[in-house]
Amino acid sequence: MRGIARGLDGSLPRLIWLLLATMKAGDATLTRQAKELQDALAEFIRVYQFRDRDRICCHDVSVTQCYALDALLRHGLATLNELAAELCLDKSTASRVVATLERKGYVARTTHPRDRRAVLLTATAAGRRLVERILGGLVEEKKRLLAEFPEEVRESAAELIQRLTAASRGSTVGADNYRGARHG
Repeated sequence: MRGIARGLDGSLPRLIWLLLATMKAGDATLTRQAKELQDALAEFIRVYQFRDRDRICCHDVSVTQCYALDALLRHGLATLNELAAELCLDKSTASRVVATLERKGYVARTTHPRDRRAVLLTATAAGRRLVERILGGLVEEKKRLLAEFPEEVRESAAELIQRLTAASRGSTVGADNYRGARHG
């Protein structure tokens, strides 16, 4: 994180754009920067993941269950295979997550109109309320966090993370089968 934090004087978005646009593979500077990015992201994910586990789990769902509900709310209806792919889970794990959410009244299953063997999943009204409550608290927390940064950094923060996520999804094994079920 030290390498990223150095640019928080407002030049971070420009700095990151320049780094991403001008780096060449094999360059010693690129290798150092990639290592710093890896270290920073790994630490960020560890902190964020464990912190979210403690906050979200107090709402009667696990972090994975919360992600599943959020995905269903964003997409409306989804098959189990689509949800598994979205969550980067294998189908059997996604099935257990959905079964638990269904038992708690947060997810409903309906028959797929074009494939009677498949089901479509959707969040229930109770599931929607739960996610709104959880995300509301998380958004308030992000507002406090972003308030500490210059406007230019705040404007670019989500885009940077979205681009890193898209690039990471594209480089994972089986990325060309992203909309299919993940195994592993």
